[in-house]
Amino acid sequence: MDTAEEIIIGYDGSAAAVPAVRWAALQAVRRNCGLHLVHSTLWPAITRDLGPVPGVEGSGLRRAAEDILAEGVARIHDAVPELAVKTTLFYGWPAEHLRTLSSGAELLVVGTRGAGGFMGLLIGSVSLELAATADCPVAVIRGGEHLGGPIVVGVDFDDWELPLRQACKLAALAGAALRMVHVRKKHRIPRPISEAGISTQGPQEPRVQSLLDAAERSAHDTFPGLDLDMRSPIGTSIPGTILAEAQDASIIVVGTQGHGLVRGTIGSTAHAVLHHASCPVLLVRRPSPGRR
Repeated sequence: MDTAEEIIIGYDGSAAAVPAVRWAALQAVRRNCGLHLVHSTLWPAITRDLGPVPGVEGSGLRRAAEDILAEGVARIHDAVPELAVKTTLFYGWPAEHLRTLSSGAELLVVGTRGAGGFMGLLIGSVSLELAATADCPVAVIRGGEHLGGPIVVGVDFDDWELPLRQACKLAALAGAALRMVHVRKKHRIPRPISEAGISTQGPQEPRVQSLLDAAERSAHDTFPGLDLDMRSPIGTSIPGTILAEAQDASIIVVGTQGHGLVRGTIGSTAHAVLHHASCPVLLVRRPSPGRR
């Protein structure tokens, strides 16, 4: 299935899904790519009677699912009038269909929770499963983002290039500042920290400084002219410290260490950020070997 240059958005008709639809529509415009709205209903697993009730116009489970898709398109056009939208109605477990569509897609976007067709779309179920198994970045959208706020990305020693690349792209498209955060363990001797997040007393630990320098060079090489804010705070909790540094963020970008061997496994830091962030979160995982 060709999903090149598409953003996939899962929509269940719930109020929690509306911010996700609007965010996906805006990204489609900024990236000049297609938008694919998907709804998946579980009713065929419960009953075969999907048709209308005799004598009741517009009734029936199939019609209800089709109405949810139409409502999603209307929500998109409320945010971005005249945006072309592709729609697909699936039957069955939503994560299976969304994971298939994710291969080669630009982004996969879901809400934080919902009911209706996307039953079980809760942090810890469908969104966690997709974060661990999808072959493209997964944006979990909730309200609370600070419009115009910085893009915050967690930078660690392991596999930081992909999350940083996605964060740079978000910042460049939005015209926002990029805040790179590397959390140092509290057991290290603390030094005074400047407003820019850099130690003002003596050099950084060489390995940390090397990481920050490499990340800064990569950001400037990829998107010259980005407004960069480098921070290396000290904290006992990596996700807690990232969240503290992202209180004014429009979105947080984190890498995941999940490999899809156990569904819902994305790594403790990504898991905690996803559960406790008050703004949208973009989870970036390196695809499994042999897949795009």
